[in-house]
Order: sequence, then structure tokens, then C-alpha cells
Amino acid sequence: MLVGMFDDDLNRSGPREVPAGYPRPQLVREHWSDLCGQWSFQHDDSDIGLEERWFERESLAGTIVVPFPPESAASGVGETAHHRVVWYQRGFGAAELEAAGRREGSRILLHFGAVDYRSRIWIDGSFVGAHEGGHTPFAIDITEALHERETHSIVVRVEDDPEDVEQPRGKQDWLEHPHVIWYHRTSGIWQPVWLEAVEPVSVRSVHWVTDVHAATVSARLDLSRVPAEPVAVSIRLAFGGKVLGEVTTSTDRASVTVSLPVPLLGNGQGYEQLLWSPEHPRLVDADVRVGDDAVQSYLGLRTVHVGQNAFWLNDRPYYLRSVLNQGYWPESHLAAPSADALRAEAQLIKDLGFNATRVHQKFEDPRFLYWADRLGILVWGEAPAAFEYSTTAVERMVREWLDIVRRDFSHPSIVAWVPLNESWGVQHIASDARMQHYARSLVDLTKALDPTRPVVSNDGWEQVDTDIVAIHDYEADPDIMRERYADRAAVDRMIRTAGPAGRRLILSGDVDDKPVMLTEFGGISYDVDAHDHAWGYSTASSGDDFAERLEGLMGAVHDSRALQGFCYTQLTDTLQETNGLLTEAREPKIPIERIRRAITGR
Repeated sequence: MLVGMFDDDLNRSGPREVPAGYPRPQLVREHWSDLCGQWSFQHDDSDIGLEERWFERESLAGTIVVPFPPESAASGVGETAHHRVVWYQRGFGAAELEAAGRREGSRILLHFGAVDYRSRIWIDGSFVGAHEGGHTPFAIDITEALHERETHSIVVRVEDDPEDVEQPRGKQDWLEHPHVIWYHRTSGIWQPVWLEAVEPVSVRSVHWVTDVHAATVSARLDLSRVPAEPVAVSIRLAFGGKVLGEVTTSTDRASVTVSLPVPLLGNGQGYEQLLWSPEHPRLVDADVRVGDDAVQSYLGLRTVHVGQNAFWLNDRPYYLRSVLNQGYWPESHLAAPSADALRAEAQLIKDLGFNATRVHQKFEDPRFLYWADRLGILVWGEAPAAFEYSTTAVERMVREWLDIVRRDFSHPSIVAWVPLNESWGVQHIASDARMQHYARSLVDLTKALDPTRPVVSNDGWEQVDTDIVAIHDYEADPDIMRERYADRAAVDRMIRTAGPAGRRLILSGDVDDKPVMLTEFGGISYDVDAHDHAWGYSTASSGDDFAERLEGLMGAVHDSRALQGFCYTQLTDTLQETNGLLTEAREPKIPIERIRRAITGR
């Protein structure tokens, strides 16, 4: 009877939808005010804005469309030359505050999804806060700065040194013009800006931890402040219209962990029909209330681990068919053109036959992760790299990494963390003990924050204490690829000597029972749009040639008895890097059905 009840519910209803474009899908409040759109804007190449008190101005010399970076055409500025300092200004008033849900006694928060790289913020000429880190969100309580007046002014100063290679920057070029695999920069505000009114004691974040074996779900709630007196805390979980669990307690602390038994997980025959996977992306709705503050959230029930030479999802070996995704659009750079574009990107990945994606050198917009959760896509969360090793670079990287692991902790789609890639920023890791300690510390720090997911220490080669043997190999000959990855013995020979790039694959750590994955390969350039300086790892001369090369490489990968997954390079063309399965306009270069057959092997 229990299994039948599950089946009926799955057919009857799906998870609750997050409002279109909502910038924080796992912590939703009823009211919010979108501040994206036209702002005034000005470059400050002489860095005179502070001295001249631009933060007191009601407008600046030019205009920009937020949240698109000023280097992009979508911003209306489209200036790709080096500019280290820029300023933004926008007014708001009663309409925006009402939309944000302002009421007696509420606190007003000003949210920024991401500002690259260092920002300072003023309200009506009064300094209210600052942030460093180009890829992570932050919020400022501006309540005390909002004095009685009809309109208010937000001013933001952003400093982003194009030549500072100690900054985490990912694929953003330090040269003025894009070259090889690097792209135009994304400076300034590049994710949503919004206002929100909250209770004095409110939920700042919620982290979901699921233990399907123990039939429990735990929620760690971080609050905005210590309550003056104990406040009630209630949590309710529902799936398919049925309550899975609910609990009420209280707290007098700024953080509290609440555990809920989920009895339906205790049914050994039925519990799997609650589990989240790419094939069945089932999401559990969550209602959380702390005092007078009410938020909606969601979670997925699933397990992930590695061992016995396999990657395990929900206690079953699972083969990853992944694609490298740069998360870059020609008109808007690292910022998505719209919320709908993020949904379309996720759907394209599914339509092409992939069940996973590695978002490369970018902390992706949470709205993409929401669609990965809803549509069923496994995601490797990867950090944007700095390119120089130094104490400053380490401090900057660790700060952003901590913030993003916290931000994305509860997404069921994220199944692995990737703090380093191809020794970028640790170029001498094979011989420099400092860099090895750094890489190892990132693995340990990540596991201290999140022991539920595997960590790939340095994707591609020169890995220390990695949970997955992640290999990059851009060999174009399918016969050579078939021989290299025929079985685990062939891979072990590479591990004992040198990998495809002529570098050692493993520097330290036992990988005898760890899964092997080909986490970058392919890279076939087929330049259908006639780019200048088109670039790829190999080149196809026609659509048929491209298809045959793709099918040959994918056939070799599918024949491997060693590989537990792959990540094809790459989803779309990106500027001069023309090795996408799709053009930069997201159009398939060959029939999508043929791509899907090659990717899935059937």
C-alpha cells in the first residue's frame, strides 16, 4: 500500500515552484523588490571619486543596465578596455520599499548576488558596508541609513584591477583582448540586486542535511541575531501533497539545528521512490518559521559517495555523462541574459543526453542550480582560480570558497566540489611543498564544512588526496584513447608514470579504490560562425567530419572498462574558443539527435 501511495503522489503533483526570477531559490520570502534595470554609471580611471565625494551624488555621467557587466553589450556600455574603478547609482523610494514588504519594525536588507571584485556601498551619502570577493553574495542592513525622505540613493564603488592575477578570476583574461581559452572580463555588478524587508529576528540561511539511512532530515538555521527571548521554531516537510515530517521547538541562540524524523524513509521497499536523482528529480517542499519570520525552501533526499572504484548515487554505482559549461554568453559575459536563459541552459544539457555538468571556473548563479535541482542534473561546484600563488591569493580564494560552500550546501544537484583545476594558481605544485599543503588544506577544509560530498583536489593532474582520479586528455585519435582507458590496469600505468599532459596524475593519497573519470576531453573545433582566431584542441572541416570525430571519441570512452564517468569539452562556443557542441547562440552544430546518441552511446 505504501508503494502505491508514493506512485499516486508522484503522478498527482510536483514540487512547489519558485517565483520566476527570484534570486535566492532555496530561501524564499513572499515580498522582495527587484532593483535591476537602469542605473547611472561612470568610469573612474583617475580614481578621484572618493576625493570628490561621488557617493553623495544623485546621478552619474552615464547609464548602465544592471546586472550586466560594463564590458558586455547587454549593459548598454560595452567597454572592454581596462578600467580599474567604476561607480553605480540608483534611486528608490516608497514603491520599492512597499514591494520589499516594509512594515512597522522590519529591517531592510540590500542584497547583491555578486559584484566583481571589491565594493563599497553608500545610502544617501552615508557609508553602509563593503565586500570583497567577485563571485559571492552579500547583504547589508540599511535600515538605520533610511531617514525620512521621499527618495533614497544607492551608490556603489567597485574596484576590479584587470591585471591583478592574485584575484580569483577564472576564465577572465588579464590581457586587454581575449586569447586562447580566456575571455572578456566581467567587472562590477553581475548578479541581481534586490531589497527585502525582514523581521528583527529572521532566518539568514538554512542548510539541509539528509540521512536517508537513519530516516531523518536536519536543518541548521542561522538567524540574523540572538533573540532577546526564546522564539518558536517550526519546520514542515511535504512531498506530493503529503506531510513527510514536522516539528516545533524553540531557541534562544543565533543558530539552531533541528532534526525531523521522516517515517516514510524507513520503509525498505518504498523509500527509494522519495529519492532525488537525474532520472527522478524529486524535491521536498519545506516551510520554515522562526518567530514571525516565514520562509519557503526545498531539499532533495539523496546520498553520494565514492569507493570500490565507483561513484555511488543513492547507494548504486552511477555513471556520469557530463559536459563542461563555461556559463558565458556573448552578449552578457558571466551574467546570464535572463532568468529564462538559465532554465534553457539546464534544459539543453538534458536534451543533449548529459546527466551532469561541470560549471567551469565559475560559481554559477543560484537560479541555474535551482533548475539543475528541478530538472535533474548533477553539478560539480568549481572555484574560479587565481593565477599567482601568494599569501594574498590563498586568503582571497579561501574566503570565497567558504562563502560558496555555505551558499550552495543544500542543493541536491551538487555532488562534488572542485577547489583547484589544472594547477592554476599552484603551477609548481609537483615540486613546491607549500602548494601541496594548500591543495590538501582545501580538501580538508571542504570536508570539514561538508563531509557529504567527494572533493576533487586539482582537476586534471597533480592531485593530492583526491576522492576522484580526474584526468584531462585532449588526444584526438580514438584508437589511442581506447588503449589508454581500456581498463583500470591501463590507467594505473599512467598513475605510476605520467598522464596524457606529461604531468603526474597523483602526487599523494591512496587512489586504489577511487573512481577514474575523464573530466576533460574532446575540444573539437568546428567554427560554423567564422570567428577570428578560432581555437580548439583539434579541428573539424565540416559537419560530418565534426560528427565522426565526436562519435569516434565517444565510442572509445564508452568502450572503457575503467572510466566511471566523463566530462566533454564543451557545451557551447565561447568567443574564439570554438570547440562547443553548440554555437555561442546555443544552436546545435549537427542534429541534436546525433549528438545525443554519441553522448549516451545508444
